[in-house]
Amino acid sequence: MPRATKIVATLGPASSSPEVLERMIRAGVDVVRMNFSHGKAQDHIDRATLVREIAKRCGKEVAIMADLQGPKIRIGKFDGDKTMLVVGQSFVLDGATTALGTNERVGLDYKELPRDVRAGDILLLNDGLLKLVVDAVRGDEVHTTVVVGGELSNNKGINKAGGGLTAPALTAKDMDDIKTAMSFQCEYLAVSFPKTATDMEMARQLANVAGEPWRHKPQLIAKIERSEAIPVLDQILKASDGIMVARGDLAVEVGNAAVPALQKRMIKMAREMDRVVITATQMMESMIVNPVPTRAEVSDVANAVLDGTDAVMLSAETAAGKYPVETIEMMASICVEAENAEEIALDASFTNKTFARIDQSIAMGALFTAYHLGCKAILALTESGSTALWMSRHRIHVPIYGLTSQVRSQRRMALYRNVTPMLMPNFSDRDQALAEAEALLVQSGVLDPGDTYAITCGEPMGHPGGTNMLKVCRVA
Repeated sequence: MPRATKIVATLGPASSSPEVLERMIRAGVDVVRMNFSHGKAQDHIDRATLVREIAKRCGKEVAIMADLQGPKIRIGKFDGDKTMLVVGQSFVLDGATTALGTNERVGLDYKELPRDVRAGDILLLNDGLLKLVVDAVRGDEVHTTVVVGGELSNNKGINKAGGGLTAPALTAKDMDDIKTAMSFQCEYLAVSFPKTATDMEMARQLANVAGEPWRHKPQLIAKIERSEAIPVLDQILKASDGIMVARGDLAVEVGNAAVPALQKRMIKMAREMDRVVITATQMMESMIVNPVPTRAEVSDVANAVLDGTDAVMLSAETAAGKYPVETIEMMASICVEAENAEEIALDASFTNKTFARIDQSIAMGALFTAYHLGCKAILALTESGSTALWMSRHRIHVPIYGLTSQVRSQRRMALYRNVTPMLMPNFSDRDQALAEAEALLVQSGVLDPGDTYAITCGEPMGHPGGTNMLKVCRVA
């Protein structure tokens, strides 16, 4: 069986050379993430071109996810690049100053902070490692007392415990970056810090307009990292094609202890609403500098797989770490072991589900049939990839092969759990298409003579959303 859980790897200085990138793709990368918080537009365009070239050389289509920076909710810079904050000392966050910071105060990239906080609020800096309590707000100055001290360096992030910062999800930079991402037709666009469905709807409108010259519409991923997003998660999911469980900033806002349960809830909701879900942040953090992960990291990855995540994501591990290829190999092996341990059964959510669409009903019928007949594979002939997506929302341990004539759909399906996307010619004749599909899977070594498989397609052929036929076949 192929690995069901997909791997998203972030590109950076450690993974930009053609040699390392090729080894990463061969080791199991399904989606590459381009972090628009770093680098210039041309850097991303060049990397996208390189990814396409090397993926082709490897005989594998890899999806590209452009990850927008979002609002810069950060402090300014220090004289000497850093300072040390001591518990009990006073410290001022000054929205008016442009001078370099000292041990007593520092400027703000996020000028709205004085309007967003009041006395008694807790501010968390540098991913929650430092804690300040707000004493008073005087004009553009936020006067605080250090509760948890430590080293504070340039441009570290600011979070408010419990959320409540008013920064918009999409900045002017993000809007420019969307145009860049559409110029190389990224399959997925990740939106940072959305608070409402409206943030996602605005991003989709901007992306669709920017992609119009190429007739390209990307899939949108909402990064859930603000506490305000949790109560309206269902609305954000409806406005998105998937979500990312962005555990870093989310943990700072809601508290570390709340994140594991939220992760499980988000993965479950996404699957129930036919959306994809990526679990991210510090999954193999120790492998930035060590050749092996900690036991806790192994368990973390395995638990995300057992929760049903579509993909697990690597950030600094592959962008700046010493062992990018080894990290991917290790993550892939953990995913396979966890998948082998899954208990597979058609759950109540499957058997009690009702369907208004013919294509969805056919997809569910294929799963039910393949599960009970013990089919070797399910073959979904799909133009858009939707049939394969619906099938992938349920765990039955029968590999799904998404067969499409559209390269864009092939790349998009690279993120779907338990789906192996494959390119095949477009046939107008149904019987010819079914014969070609079987021949492709036999040639690929997936099917052998005597194997049973389920196959879905639509008549007439070649129309997105037209899946209306399920057939069970045995290889002669």
